[in-house]
Amino acid sequence: MEIVNRLASAYSRYLLQHKDNPVDWFPFGDEAFAEAMRRDVPVFLSIGYAACHWCHVMAHESFEDQDTADYLNAHFVAVKVDREERPDVDSIYMAATQAISGEGGWPMSVFLTPDGLAFHAGTYFPPTPQPGRPSFRQVLEAVREAWLERRDAVEQNARGLAAGMANAQIASTVFLDRPSESLDRSLLSEAVRLLARSEDPDGGGFGAAPKFPPSAVLEFLIRHAAVPSDTSDAARDMAGRTLAAMARSALCDQLDGGFARYSVTADWSVPHFEKMLYDNAQLLRAYVHWVRLQGDWVLPAGEAASVASRVADWMLDSLGVGGPANPGGLASSLDADTVVDGVHHEGASYLWTPASLEAVLGPEDGAAVARLMNVGPSGTVSELGSPLHPGRRLSGAESRLWNRVMPALRAARSGRPQPARDDKVVAGWNGLAIAALAEAGAVLDRPELVTAAENVAEYLMRVHWRPASGPETSSASNAGTSRPGAGVLIRVSHDGVARGISGLLEDYAFCAEGFLALYAVTGQRRWYGFAEELISGACARFVVDGRLSDSVGESAQVFNAQGQHAGLDPFDNAAPSGAAAFAGVLLSYAAYSGSHEHRAMASSILSLLPPIAGRAPRVAGWLLATGQAAVAGPIEAAVSGPPGRKQRELHRALLASPSPGLVVAVQLGLAGEKAADDGALPGSRATEPEVPLLEARTAAADGSPQVYLCRGMVCDLPLGSVEELVQRLEAMTEAAG
Repeated sequence: MEIVNRLASAYSRYLLQHKDNPVDWFPFGDEAFAEAMRRDVPVFLSIGYAACHWCHVMAHESFEDQDTADYLNAHFVAVKVDREERPDVDSIYMAATQAISGEGGWPMSVFLTPDGLAFHAGTYFPPTPQPGRPSFRQVLEAVREAWLERRDAVEQNARGLAAGMANAQIASTVFLDRPSESLDRSLLSEAVRLLARSEDPDGGGFGAAPKFPPSAVLEFLIRHAAVPSDTSDAARDMAGRTLAAMARSALCDQLDGGFARYSVTADWSVPHFEKMLYDNAQLLRAYVHWVRLQGDWVLPAGEAASVASRVADWMLDSLGVGGPANPGGLASSLDADTVVDGVHHEGASYLWTPASLEAVLGPEDGAAVARLMNVGPSGTVSELGSPLHPGRRLSGAESRLWNRVMPALRAARSGRPQPARDDKVVAGWNGLAIAALAEAGAVLDRPELVTAAENVAEYLMRVHWRPASGPETSSASNAGTSRPGAGVLIRVSHDGVARGISGLLEDYAFCAEGFLALYAVTGQRRWYGFAEELISGACARFVVDGRLSDSVGESAQVFNAQGQHAGLDPFDNAAPSGAAAFAGVLLSYAAYSGSHEHRAMASSILSLLPPIAGRAPRVAGWLLATGQAAVAGPIEAAVSGPPGRKQRELHRALLASPSPGLVVAVQLGLAGEKAADDGALPGSRATEPEVPLLEARTAAADGSPQVYLCRGMVCDLPLGSVEELVQRLEAMTEAAG
């Protein structure tokens, strides 16, 4: 059978990793399914991503094996998908895989009818049978036999699964044009109690191994801790234990910063080493928000600030695309594996033995660091050694030793083979990074991080955004109607060129969140204006007949697989739920704009929370975090008056507040970045209409800056001192408990 190298022209690094396989791969699309229909054979759908260790393993064992490839080519149409470029495909077939096999993950292996309906699925299949897991060849043979001998049953089961998918989608339907009841704040306290039942108080995190960073849940717990209640201390302590455990573990790169995707052990000591932008952006924000709580409980604020700074530096140094002269976006990931002498080794760049430490540091320091960082004679990951991790808080003397030896260890590690990087820029994940970097810059007093966030924002606007092509309303106020002229966000770019499908709801929501956060930090109106365009575009694209969906049917096969019903997933996955993130964006936008319509839309999405929070709060963290912001206000803060030191001090006090859902607007006037004193956060010359929250907000009678605080459409008298502002803000936050 002639192999046509259809992946050779792909831009996805993951697809290019498979272009030389003997498997006759098709990219996902109508051509592949038409070929399956013509040949009357099933589709074998393989989904993964470039940084995935077990994807590499299955590729080497099965997809590079000629005999396996010959059988696959003869009896199936093989389709390869990069889950990061096609999350719409990944999402529905992941749900099918979990329903069929009871497990999920990547590589994902799904068998489909020629019209896209799933009928059998699993994840990694080995080349030879293992206890409880058949070989890949056995699976292929069994599926072929069922297709030939029991076709009616196969197709009936596939239709039944699709109908089940449709019912699940219907259960989570949100109608944004229908009123919803206010959220009961007791639901949030009950979610904290339920989370406490699954917490691992010794190892940190929730549940047993494997453990993933519970980033969205941490955001909820930190927000809940900021509002006094009978469960706020419990929320604070759970968040602190998890943040401390992860920061001191092998999950966190102790030399360069950055968190690995997950740990195979409950104590976070043996990670899978892929490093993802979406994980690190979320965790950077979590550590920054912990710093804003301003306490030295389980995790001291100073230690959290150090972790956050290292994560931010790692993101920019390791994932920055384009270089200092032409900064672009942030790449999606670093690989789990490092290729050494042509062989994939998981985590090879990060592993040490006592001998390798002594070779770099000498016998005395090498032995001391081995003891300090849990590097023993037997490698915990492989024969190449163990990752560096103390597993506890370092003493003063230990910290001094570690700080002294780090430069030599970094230099030695930089000389090793390094993991490959997937350079694709994903819009939504870069939106998460914009919010995290902007807030980190403000809270940690590192203006260069704000500048980095602006550079990423500029890249998204320049490369990923397709402006409105026709007449369009200039604001997002007509949210429920479809406007053909609305701009379009493209999900992925490669080498500075946007390609592929348009963004999903999560892309629009994460980017709008990032631009609103950047506006709050800088006061630049154009960031607010672009967030408004994104919200308008999302409403035009994903709200049809008043109903919200995650995507707009990029594929007929995906639409068939979900029972021909538009889908909306309220649950967090590796990144927050797009619906939950959009609710948060609508809530913030309503506070800035005064739009009751958008506040009502956010409330409609939050109506998903009661049935979820009571049974599965671990997968509803961002919805809970948004709910916490909703019941807390949001509190609206408008900083008026001329730029200068006093205005900046008031602004910084607001940005340092942990109050959930606080929205901050600041008048830069015509001075922009030319503030009266040095050290101001970056700004720009104002040329756009005033943000509604700032309208009619004037300086004090003596011309000095002041802050207007409002909550629930009720405003206090303006405040002119930082001390008064902090006290009043704390009182308003406490009143929300």
